[in-house]
Amino acid sequence: MRLCFWRQSFILVLFLTGLTAADLFAAKPELSYLHPAGAQRGTTVSVEAAGKNASWPPKVLTDRAGITVEPEKDKGKLKITVDSDAVPGVYWVRLHNDEGASPLRPFVVGTLPEMNEKEPNNDYREPQLLETSTVIVNGRINGSSDVDTFAVKLAAGQTLVASMAANEVLGSPMDAILEVTSPNGFRLAFNHDTYNLDPQVVFTAQEAGTYLVRSFAFPSKPNQSISFSASASYVYRLTLTTAAFVDHAFPLAASQNHPTEIELRGWNIPQPVRFYTVPSSSSLQDVAPLFHPELGNTALIKTVPHAVTVESAVNDAQHPQPIKLPMTISGSISEERDEDWYQFTAKKGQRVEFRAESWALGFPLDPLIRLTDAAGKRLAQVDDINRSQRDAVLAHTIPADGDYRLMIRDLNRDGGFRYVYRLTGILPQADFNLKLAADAFTLTPGTALEIPVTVGRLHGYGGEISITAVDLPAGVTATTVVSKKKGDTAKSVKLQLTSDAGPVSGPIRIVGTVAGETPLSRTAEATITGFTATTAAPWLTVLKPAETK
Repeated sequence: MRLCFWRQSFILVLFLTGLTAADLFAAKPELSYLHPAGAQRGTTVSVEAAGKNASWPPKVLTDRAGITVEPEKDKGKLKITVDSDAVPGVYWVRLHNDEGASPLRPFVVGTLPEMNEKEPNNDYREPQLLETSTVIVNGRINGSSDVDTFAVKLAAGQTLVASMAANEVLGSPMDAILEVTSPNGFRLAFNHDTYNLDPQVVFTAQEAGTYLVRSFAFPSKPNQSISFSASASYVYRLTLTTAAFVDHAFPLAASQNHPTEIELRGWNIPQPVRFYTVPSSSSLQDVAPLFHPELGNTALIKTVPHAVTVESAVNDAQHPQPIKLPMTISGSISEERDEDWYQFTAKKGQRVEFRAESWALGFPLDPLIRLTDAAGKRLAQVDDINRSQRDAVLAHTIPADGDYRLMIRDLNRDGGFRYVYRLTGILPQADFNLKLAADAFTLTPGTALEIPVTVGRLHGYGGEISITAVDLPAGVTATTVVSKKKGDTAKSVKLQLTSDAGPVSGPIRIVGTVAGETPLSRTAEATITGFTATTAAPWLTVLKPAETK
């Protein structure tokens, strides 16, 4: 009886208010992942937007132009149209409504033709036959014992690159394995981790025939089972190509002050597309994409506001390569026990800082860097930044005027084609950065929203920083708070936002500024949930006032 009475009362409320059940139980959208997680330029695809969404359709935000996302009639489906001239790379998608916003999730635009995996393809005797050896397969490792198997025809001497984007790019909670086998399942090539947890296999066929590419996975977070794993969220993009594929662009950095000649290094790259010129431009983003219709992937190159160079043919301990700070150097530890040496001049009391990057860029080098004086006396040596970051940062105060040397090598004395590094040496200037703990916030009208902002004071920065929110939705106001050199506000502040009306929502920016002879302006960044990537445009949702619900 009680249940019946409650149901009748509920129906009466809906009738009197004109609301639907979805209105009463509306919640912010969810978005766990997209599948397929990408598409070729100039195509339109239907995409699964995974997540429990009681209300449909939501509104959609993308972080830049190039793709158009429209909710389809069927719940949980999006139609994504990619412009024919869209810049290849990762686009971030967010669903939102009056109640809030989903996390940002990646959608990848590529240059190659794409197709979806078709089950069943577990058995090596019944693989999914691919009609071309150059394609991107969108799939997932799903089911208790799923193994995805694809058959590719290769000519004698052809080199096949099989490269998977899953955990590193898509945030899939999987640690994938790739192998190339003979038609009867005999393993010929294998890889577990190339780009952190994502695998890549480069295989050259000794004879013409059909070869199998197989994939399966462990969970990205190890557990007690020590066994293979599968899940609907184990989505991936598998690039299979006998055409051009880029491993890295060399040098690994381009200057914003002058054009930089770049060589694309990898496999099957034809001479006409091997070399690029990155133009000088202060308006460039700090990462520039390099792409071409003949390339199976997009290379990313960092742009820096100072000079760049590459290691010389001879730069050993007896013949160190002269450099002038600030400078970014690209080099490689091309063989076992190789060491690269650089020499620079500095003055007493100067603070110098060197950052060696390789592991974070997806390469196997575990850099060790050492600072000595001209006579070879060791002043400092650094290996890992911390337990989870194998790259190295060395900072030191110069003890006397003179020449100094910096050495870089692999910690384990390994070397090879992919043991490349980007070494940046600077004379650090006082600066600051701002960080947010979340990339989305919800504000209730009539109640102040506090947003904690972490202040990073770099190289002893001691100025006062004014921090506020800008680009706010209509009706929202923000306080301005000051972070002082000392005291409670030196390392963190709390910004307050208020509003008397809603619903309204949109991306905002939180900015810190310093006035004076050397004005500074820095925008706060938030780490995207589940990724190492960041956003400078967190989302703000202002709810409906309580009395109007």
